[in-house]
Amino acid sequence: MALQAFPRPRALARQQAGRFHRDLVSLGELFAIGLEALRRTWDVRAWFWEFVEQCAFLARVTSLPVILVSLPLGATVALQVGDLAGQLGAQSSTGGAVIVGLVREVAPIAAALIIAGAGGSAMTSDMGARRIRDELDAMETMGVNPVHRLVTPRIWAASLVSTMLASLVILSGAVGGFVFNVLLQGVTPGAYFDGALGLLRISDLVVTLLKAWLFGLIAALVACHTGMNCARTPVGVGRAVNRATVIAFMLVFAFNYVITTIYIIAFPPEG
Repeated sequence: MALQAFPRPRALARQQAGRFHRDLVSLGELFAIGLEALRRTWDVRAWFWEFVEQCAFLARVTSLPVILVSLPLGATVALQVGDLAGQLGAQSSTGGAVIVGLVREVAPIAAALIIAGAGGSAMTSDMGARRIRDELDAMETMGVNPVHRLVTPRIWAASLVSTMLASLVILSGAVGGFVFNVLLQGVTPGAYFDGALGLLRISDLVVTLLKAWLFGLIAALVACHTGMNCARTPVGVGRAVNRATVIAFMLVFAFNYVITTIYIIAFPPEG
Protein backbone atom coordinates (compact mmCIF):
# COMPACT_ATOMS: atom_id res chain seq x y z
CA MET A 1 0.00 0.00 0.00
CA ALA A 2 1.52 3.27 -1.17
CA LEU A 3 1.98 6.00 1.37
CA GLN A 4 0.07 9.22 0.80
CA ALA A 5 2.29 12.00 -0.48
CA PHE A 6 2.20 15.14 1.63
CA PRO A 7 3.03 18.55 0.18
CA ARG A 8 6.53 19.80 0.77
CA PRO A 9 6.99 22.82 3.05
CA ARG A 10 7.93 25.07 0.14
CA ALA A 11 4.91 24.00 -1.92
CA LEU A 12 2.67 24.44 1.11
CA ALA A 13 4.04 27.94 1.67
CA ARG A 14 3.36 28.85 -1.97
CA GLN A 15 -0.18 27.50 -1.62
CA GLN A 16 -0.85 29.59 1.48
CA ALA A 17 0.67 32.65 -0.17
CA GLY A 18 -1.64 32.13 -3.14
CA ARG A 19 -4.67 31.97 -0.88
CA PHE A 20 -3.57 35.11 0.95
CA HIS A 21 -3.12 36.91 -2.37
CA ARG A 22 -6.59 35.88 -3.52
CA ASP A 23 -8.08 37.11 -0.24
CA LEU A 24 -6.35 40.47 -0.65
CA VAL A 25 -7.60 40.77 -4.23
CA SER A 26 -11.13 39.91 -3.11
CA LEU A 27 -10.93 42.52 -0.34
CA GLY A 28 -9.76 45.13 -2.83
CA GLU A 29 -12.61 44.25 -5.21
CA LEU A 30 -15.09 44.54 -2.35
CA PHE A 31 -13.78 48.00 -1.48
CA ALA A 32 -13.86 49.05 -5.14
CA ILE A 33 -17.45 47.86 -5.62
CA GLY A 34 -18.46 49.72 -2.47
CA LEU A 35 -16.95 52.97 -3.74
CA GLU A 36 -18.51 52.47 -7.17
CA ALA A 37 -21.92 51.81 -5.61
CA LEU A 38 -21.72 54.96 -3.48
CA ARG A 39 -20.34 57.11 -6.31
CA ARG A 40 -23.65 57.26 -8.19
CA THR A 41 -25.90 57.48 -5.16
CA TRP A 42 -27.01 60.94 -6.23
CA ASP A 43 -28.73 59.48 -9.32
CA VAL A 44 -31.74 58.40 -7.29
CA ARG A 45 -34.11 58.01 -10.27
CA ALA A 46 -32.01 55.15 -11.63
CA TRP A 47 -32.41 52.96 -8.55
CA PHE A 48 -35.31 54.34 -6.47
CA TRP A 49 -37.94 51.72 -7.33
CA GLU A 50 -35.48 48.89 -6.93
CA PHE A 51 -34.64 50.40 -3.54
CA VAL A 52 -38.32 50.42 -2.53
CA GLU A 53 -38.74 46.82 -3.66
CA GLN A 54 -35.68 45.69 -1.73
CA CYS A 55 -36.84 47.53 1.41
CA ALA A 56 -40.20 45.78 1.23
CA PHE A 57 -38.55 42.41 0.69
CA LEU A 58 -36.04 42.82 3.53
CA ALA A 59 -38.69 44.06 5.94
CA ARG A 60 -40.93 41.11 5.06
CA VAL A 61 -38.29 38.42 5.59
CA THR A 62 -36.59 39.88 8.67
CA SER A 63 -39.27 41.49 10.87
CA LEU A 64 -40.78 38.32 12.29
CA PRO A 65 -37.42 36.57 12.92
CA VAL A 66 -36.16 39.66 14.75
CA ILE A 67 -39.20 39.71 17.04
CA LEU A 68 -39.00 35.96 17.69
CA VAL A 69 -35.30 36.28 18.54
CA SER A 70 -35.51 39.45 20.63
CA LEU A 71 -38.38 38.47 22.92
CA PRO A 72 -36.71 35.36 24.41
CA LEU A 73 -33.34 37.09 24.29
CA GLY A 74 -34.58 39.91 26.51
CA ALA A 75 -36.18 37.39 28.88
CA THR A 76 -32.97 35.36 29.03
CA VAL A 77 -30.83 38.40 29.79
CA ALA A 78 -33.34 39.46 32.46
CA LEU A 79 -33.15 35.97 33.96
CA GLN A 80 -29.36 35.97 34.17
CA VAL A 81 -28.98 39.59 35.29
CA GLY A 82 -31.90 39.32 37.71
CA ASP A 83 -30.43 36.26 39.37
CA LEU A 84 -27.08 37.99 39.83
CA ALA A 85 -28.71 41.24 40.97
CA GLY A 86 -30.83 39.34 43.47
CA GLN A 87 -27.70 37.87 45.03
CA LEU A 88 -26.26 41.39 45.35
CA GLY A 89 -29.49 42.88 46.68
CA ALA A 90 -29.99 45.13 43.64
CA GLN A 91 -32.81 43.38 41.82
CA SER A 92 -34.47 46.67 40.90
CA SER A 93 -31.54 47.47 38.60
CA THR A 94 -32.26 44.48 36.35
CA GLY A 95 -34.33 46.51 33.90
CA GLY A 96 -31.60 49.08 33.45
CA ALA A 97 -28.97 46.44 32.79
CA VAL A 98 -31.21 44.64 30.28
CA ILE A 99 -32.14 47.74 28.29
CA VAL A 100 -28.63 49.19 28.35
CA GLY A 101 -27.20 45.91 27.06
CA LEU A 102 -29.81 45.78 24.31
CA VAL A 103 -29.18 49.35 23.21
CA ARG A 104 -25.40 49.36 23.33
CA GLU A 105 -24.48 45.95 21.89
CA VAL A 106 -27.27 43.49 21.21
CA ALA A 107 -29.51 45.55 18.91
CA PRO A 108 -27.07 46.40 16.08
CA ILE A 109 -25.46 42.95 16.15
CA ALA A 110 -28.79 41.09 16.08
CA ALA A 111 -30.17 43.31 13.31
CA ALA A 112 -27.05 42.86 11.18
CA LEU A 113 -26.97 39.09 11.64
CA ILE A 114 -30.62 38.77 10.63
CA ILE A 115 -30.02 41.01 7.61
CA ALA A 116 -26.96 38.99 6.57
CA GLY A 117 -28.61 35.62 7.18
CA ALA A 118 -32.08 36.23 5.74
CA GLY A 119 -31.67 39.13 3.33
CA GLY A 120 -28.00 38.77 2.42
CA SER A 121 -28.34 35.13 1.42
CA ALA A 122 -31.20 36.07 -0.92
CA MET A 123 -29.09 38.86 -2.44
CA THR A 124 -26.17 36.50 -3.00
CA SER A 125 -28.31 33.85 -4.66
CA ASP A 126 -30.01 36.49 -6.82
CA MET A 127 -26.70 37.91 -8.01
CA GLY A 128 -25.32 34.41 -8.56
CA ALA A 129 -28.35 33.45 -10.64
CA ARG A 130 -27.95 36.59 -12.71
CA ARG A 131 -24.29 35.70 -13.26
CA ILE A 132 -25.18 32.16 -14.38
CA ARG A 133 -27.76 33.50 -16.84
CA ASP A 134 -25.22 36.07 -18.12
CA GLU A 135 -27.52 38.95 -17.16
CA LEU A 136 -24.64 40.94 -15.67
CA ASP A 137 -22.65 40.66 -18.90
CA ALA A 138 -25.74 41.59 -20.91
CA MET A 139 -26.25 44.71 -18.81
CA GLU A 140 -22.65 45.78 -19.43
CA THR A 141 -23.11 45.14 -23.16
CA MET A 142 -26.16 47.43 -23.18
CA GLY A 143 -24.17 50.14 -21.38
CA VAL A 144 -25.85 49.67 -17.99
CA ASN A 145 -23.54 49.51 -15.00
CA PRO A 146 -24.72 46.52 -12.91
CA VAL A 147 -23.19 47.99 -9.76
CA HIS A 148 -25.25 51.18 -10.07
CA ARG A 149 -28.39 49.32 -11.09
CA LEU A 150 -28.28 46.42 -8.63
CA VAL A 151 -25.80 47.01 -5.81
CA THR A 152 -26.55 50.64 -4.95
CA PRO A 153 -30.25 50.14 -4.11
CA ARG A 154 -29.52 46.97 -2.14
CA ILE A 155 -26.90 48.47 0.15
CA TRP A 156 -29.08 51.50 0.92
CA ALA A 157 -32.13 49.30 1.49
CA ALA A 158 -30.20 46.97 3.80
CA SER A 159 -28.73 49.86 5.80
CA LEU A 160 -32.14 51.50 6.25
CA VAL A 161 -33.94 48.29 7.21
CA SER A 162 -31.09 47.31 9.55
CA THR A 163 -31.49 50.61 11.40
CA MET A 164 -35.21 49.99 11.79
CA LEU A 165 -34.60 46.42 12.91
CA ALA A 166 -32.23 47.65 15.63
CA SER A 167 -35.07 49.74 17.05
CA LEU A 168 -37.36 46.70 16.84
CA VAL A 169 -34.78 44.58 18.69
CA ILE A 170 -34.63 47.13 21.52
CA LEU A 171 -38.42 47.30 21.79
CA SER A 172 -38.98 43.53 21.62
CA GLY A 173 -36.10 42.74 23.99
CA ALA A 174 -37.32 45.34 26.50
CA VAL A 175 -40.81 43.83 26.38
CA GLY A 176 -39.43 40.32 26.90
CA GLY A 177 -37.33 41.47 29.84
CA PHE A 178 -40.26 43.46 31.26
CA VAL A 179 -42.61 40.46 31.20
CA PHE A 180 -40.09 38.22 32.93
CA ASN A 181 -38.72 40.77 35.38
CA VAL A 182 -42.02 42.38 36.42
CA LEU A 183 -44.48 39.50 36.22
CA LEU A 184 -42.26 36.68 37.42
CA GLN A 185 -39.68 38.38 39.64
CA GLY A 186 -41.91 40.98 41.25
CA VAL A 187 -39.98 44.10 40.24
CA THR A 188 -42.17 47.19 39.87
CA PRO A 189 -42.57 48.66 36.36
CA GLY A 190 -41.22 52.02 37.53
CA ALA A 191 -38.04 50.45 38.87
CA TYR A 192 -37.60 48.48 35.65
CA PHE A 193 -37.49 51.60 33.47
CA ASP A 194 -35.89 54.00 35.97
CA GLY A 195 -32.65 52.06 35.90
CA ALA A 196 -32.41 52.38 32.13
CA LEU A 197 -33.17 56.11 32.15
CA GLY A 198 -30.39 56.66 34.66
CA LEU A 199 -27.76 54.75 32.68
CA LEU A 200 -28.56 55.49 29.03
CA ARG A 201 -27.24 58.49 27.15
CA ILE A 202 -28.34 60.01 23.86
CA SER A 203 -24.94 59.19 22.42
CA ASP A 204 -25.56 55.48 23.14
CA LEU A 205 -28.64 55.47 20.94
CA VAL A 206 -26.95 57.51 18.19
CA VAL A 207 -23.95 55.16 18.05
CA THR A 208 -26.25 52.13 18.04
CA LEU A 209 -28.22 53.41 15.06
CA LEU A 210 -25.00 54.30 13.23
CA LYS A 211 -23.69 50.80 13.92
CA ALA A 212 -26.87 49.22 12.58
CA TRP A 213 -26.72 51.39 9.45
CA LEU A 214 -23.07 50.51 8.79
CA PHE A 215 -23.52 46.79 9.51
CA GLY A 216 -26.48 46.56 7.15
CA LEU A 217 -24.47 48.25 4.41
CA ILE A 218 -21.55 45.85 4.97
CA ALA A 219 -23.80 42.78 4.90
CA ALA A 220 -25.45 43.82 1.63
CA LEU A 221 -22.14 44.80 0.02
CA VAL A 222 -20.52 41.47 0.89
CA ALA A 223 -23.58 39.57 -0.35
CA CYS A 224 -23.67 41.39 -3.70
CA HIS A 225 -19.91 41.16 -4.27
CA THR A 226 -19.79 37.43 -3.48
CA GLY A 227 -22.79 36.68 -5.70
CA MET A 228 -21.41 38.67 -8.64
CA ASN A 229 -18.08 36.80 -8.47
CA CYS A 230 -19.28 33.24 -7.80
CA ALA A 231 -18.62 30.24 -10.02
CA ARG A 232 -21.08 29.85 -12.90
CA THR A 233 -22.68 26.70 -11.48
CA PRO A 234 -25.49 26.01 -9.00
CA VAL A 235 -22.88 24.59 -6.61
CA GLY A 236 -20.87 27.79 -6.93
CA VAL A 237 -23.93 29.85 -6.00
CA GLY A 238 -24.55 27.70 -2.92
CA ARG A 239 -20.95 28.07 -1.81
CA ALA A 240 -21.11 31.81 -2.42
CA VAL A 241 -24.16 32.11 -0.14
CA ASN A 242 -22.31 30.29 2.64
CA ARG A 243 -19.12 32.30 2.13
CA ALA A 244 -20.95 35.64 2.06
CA THR A 245 -22.77 34.89 5.31
CA VAL A 246 -19.58 33.90 7.11
CA ILE A 247 -17.61 36.90 5.82
CA ALA A 248 -20.41 39.30 6.76
CA PHE A 249 -20.56 37.88 10.29
CA MET A 250 -16.80 38.23 10.72
CA LEU A 251 -16.74 41.82 9.44
CA VAL A 252 -19.69 42.83 11.61
CA PHE A 253 -18.05 41.54 14.78
CA ALA A 254 -14.69 43.09 13.85
CA PHE A 255 -16.17 46.52 13.10
CA ASN A 256 -18.33 46.34 16.22
CA TYR A 257 -15.23 45.83 18.36
CA VAL A 258 -13.42 48.74 16.71
CA ILE A 259 -16.37 51.13 16.96
CA THR A 260 -17.14 50.17 20.57
CA THR A 261 -13.52 50.65 21.59
CA ILE A 262 -13.33 54.09 19.96
CA TYR A 263 -16.64 55.10 21.54
CA ILE A 264 -15.60 54.04 25.03
CA ILE A 265 -12.31 55.95 24.68
CA ALA A 266 -14.04 59.07 23.33
CA PHE A 267 -16.99 58.95 25.74
CA PRO A 268 -15.93 57.13 28.92
CA PRO A 269 -18.69 56.04 31.32
CA GLU A 270 -19.69 58.68 33.81
CA GLY A 271 -19.21 58.17 37.52
